[in-house]
Amino acid sequence: MKRVGLTGSIATGKSLAASFFEELGVTVIDADLLARKVVEPGTPALGEIVKRFGPKVLLKDGSLDRAALGKLIFPDEKARSDLNAIIHPRVAREAELEFSRAFAADPDSFVVYNVPLLYETGMEKGFDLVVVVVASPSTQLERLTTRDGFTLFEARERIASQMDIFKKAGLAGAVLENEGSVEELRLQVAALAAAIRGHNDKTRKDLTNRHS
Repeated sequence: MKRVGLTGSIATGKSLAASFFEELGVTVIDADLLARKVVEPGTPALGEIVKRFGPKVLLKDGSLDRAALGKLIFPDEKARSDLNAIIHPRVAREAELEFSRAFAADPDSFVVYNVPLLYETGMEKGFDLVVVVVASPSTQLERLTTRDGFTLFEARERIASQMDIFKKAGLAGAVLENEGSVEELRLQVAALAAAIRGHNDKTRKDLTNRHS
């Protein structure tokens, strides 16, 4: 099984690329969904978050108020670091369980892990391939302000909180460019998936020949 890390920066199109991998029958593990799971009401992680940031980060139903938490952490690097220390180890454990299930179901498959802060948290060594979805900062700003309703200041703040997207691209094993149409990104994902599957097939044949 090949582990593929899929990352990028906010509003570059990671989730869209992940959905195209899923269309092709690839198992995708979503770090954001796991992060939501580990902070559900009653979990130890949510208790630690409230202890660190106060009850103002809770909604009336006791669930995490992500908007309120975001306003606290994006301008404050120490606050982001504290939050990551609470959430990321738990998300990593959940992800390993998902990888194990995928491997048990199909040992020869490749699995995509869609994770926003792959490089920021030093996770890159845990993958056979890292794929970065790239969009220009101006495109990120446009998407965040027009699509997501952020102010220009909020959008810039969120972009600045992550590693420069072109630095990530320079570290990656593969890059998907998301400046064009949705269909253009879909075709790039299809080509990359075919290449990964082809490499897996070649590796299996080589191993078979060595032991025959």
